[in-house]
Amino acid sequence: MDTWINPATGAYEEGTGVLLGSLLRDPADGLTNALYLRLMTPLGSWFGDVTLGSRLHELVREKDLARVERLAAQYASQALQPVINDGRAQSINVRTQRSKDDAGGGRLALAIEVVDAFGTLRTFELPIKVA
Repeated sequence: MDTWINPATGAYEEGTGVLLGSLLRDPADGLTNALYLRLMTPLGSWFGDVTLGSRLHELVREKDLARVERLAAQYASQALQPVINDGRAQSINVRTQRSKDDAGGGRLALAIEVVDAFGTLRTFELPIKVA
C-alpha cells in the first residue's frame, strides 16, 4: 500500500499517537495518490509517461470566472480518464466550487467522486488556486 500524500499540503502524511513519526498509508489503496499525481503533474512533464498529468496548472493565473470552473472540471476529467481505462475505477465524477481565500485570491475546490474497481464510492477534494 502506498504512503498517503495529503492533497491540501502536497506532503506525505505522518501518523500521530502510537504511529508518531511513521508515514500513514493511503486508505484508498493507492487511488488517492494516483488521482493526486495525475491532477498536480503538468501534462507532458513527466519523463516516464508524457500522457500523465493535467492542464490544471494553466489555470493558476486565470481570472476567477465561471469559465475557469468549467475548464477545471474538463481538465480534471481528461487527466483522470486513464484511471478508468486501466480498471482502477469504474467511474469518476468531477464537481467544482469557487470561493475566495483570506488574501482575496480565488480558490477552486475540486470534489471528485470515484467508484473504485470494487464498487466502493470514494470522495476526494483538491484545492486549486486561481487569480
